Amino acid sequence: MDGTFDHVMIRVEDLEESLGWYQTHLDYEEKGRWEADTFTNVFLGPEDVHEDGALLELTYNHDGRSYEIGDAWGHVAVRVPEDALQESYDQLMAEGVEDYRDPDSCGNRYAFVKDPDGHEIEIVKRDHGAKWSIDHTMVRVEDADEALGYWTRKFEYTEVPGRWEADTFSNYFVAPEDAPEEAMKLELTYNYDGREYTMGDGWGHVAVRVDDLDEAWDDLMTREAPDYRDPASCDHNYAFTKDQDGHEVELVTRD
Repeated sequence: MDGTFDHVMIRVEDLEESLGWYQTHLDYEEKGRWEADTFTNVFLGPEDVHEDGALLELTYNHDGRSYEIGDAWGHVAVRVPEDALQESYDQLMAEGVEDYRDPDSCGNRYAFVKDPDGHEIEIVKRDHGAKWSIDHTMVRVEDADEALGYWTRKFEYTEVPGRWEADTFSNYFVAPEDAPEEAMKLELTYNYDGREYTMGDGWGHVAVRVDDLDEAWDDLMTREAPDYRDPASCDHNYAFTKDQDGHEVELVTRD
């Protein structure tokens, strides 16, 4: 498998409100849009996002539905300079963003806010990547060994620096072996208490960028990945599989 993460998709109930929030507070700009009869997809990111950086996809369904966030997905993490965590959080507070978990409550290592639909946005300190660019997306898994094995075998990803093993949980980060540090990583969070998770529908998927869609799909099928939505069922524009816990993983090509 040859792909870095291309984007992470979340569903929103009010597209204009969500666009305004991300454009105002995270300085995102629109990178692409797909208007269909029943839904709209908008892709966002910083002006100077890295060529291998991930975008945020907002999906708005036109039927006025509402969503449940669930707890199988955790958050999207965005970067700020190493010395700018408090300053960046204070900026968001001054702009009217809800105070959720400030830097002091997180040991001044990170902080959290929420977007208008309740999706958690973590703010992390990094010495690389554009400010507010996506650093990682976190998902919760019920078996850490199985989750690490899935990404290692199915996508040829490797565990990258960042592992954190605490008394009650562990965090693991995976990405392609040769991915630049500006690329998005996937954080696997495993809690030791044997809990199960609810997927909800407020989150959609993470997308992996591949050079050849059919070849990548054939590799996944050989490696016994779930056959969820194959390329033919998606007009050969993309395809979907699922991880061991049911998180959707899209395969896309990008020129």
